[in-house]
Amino acid sequence: MRKLVFLSILWTVTYLAHGQEIALLKYGGGGDWYANPTSLPNLIKFCNLNIGTKIASKPQTVELSSPDLFSYPFIHATGHGNVVFSDAEIENLRKYLEGGGFVHFDDNYGMSQYLPQQIKKAFPQTPLVELPASHPIFQKPFAFPAGLPKIHEHDGKAPKAFGLFINNRLAFLFTTETDLGDGWENQEVHNDPKEVREKALKMGANIIHYVFNY
Repeated sequence: MRKLVFLSILWTVTYLAHGQEIALLKYGGGGDWYANPTSLPNLIKFCNLNIGTKIASKPQTVELSSPDLFSYPFIHATGHGNVVFSDAEIENLRKYLEGGGFVHFDDNYGMSQYLPQQIKKAFPQTPLVELPASHPIFQKPFAFPAGLPKIHEHDGKAPKAFGLFINNRLAFLFTTETDLGDGWENQEVHNDPKEVREKALKMGANIIHYVFNY
């Protein structure tokens, strides 16, 4: 608990004084962690313009094994396919999340059969649970009364948001069958209509808002 409080104070002081950096996660296993290169910069710009954040415009890149992980209150990850964490990465991930950090994995397609097993290694007694539409992450600053929005079709299944809670705090979020990151990308990448991109960006802003306010 003392470590969690310390990291929260550190991130708050840094944010108030200089703004805050967030990071993209580089992970092993063969998945294209570098997919959607315009996603995070666009989400940062949207948040800074619309919800009053002061996030550095260029996201950093970090690995789970790095001590730099603890410099970022929000870590985003995406990609297609396999995800593998080493024992050292699992230990660092556990410390990071228990210390107050937040990780969002957005399934770009094909990740859902691999990621949950890796998270279970870090938290074998704490299951991923589906978030209800009543969870605060869907409530503000933008309302999503039906829960996670559908951005891309993929298998045509309903979008799902799964979370891992530590001391009643949502610390890890896994979104699948939605592909928020594709909706955050530059318009010409996927030719999504304006309303689809706005919906994806607003849901991303809700995630960022949750990270900095809960």
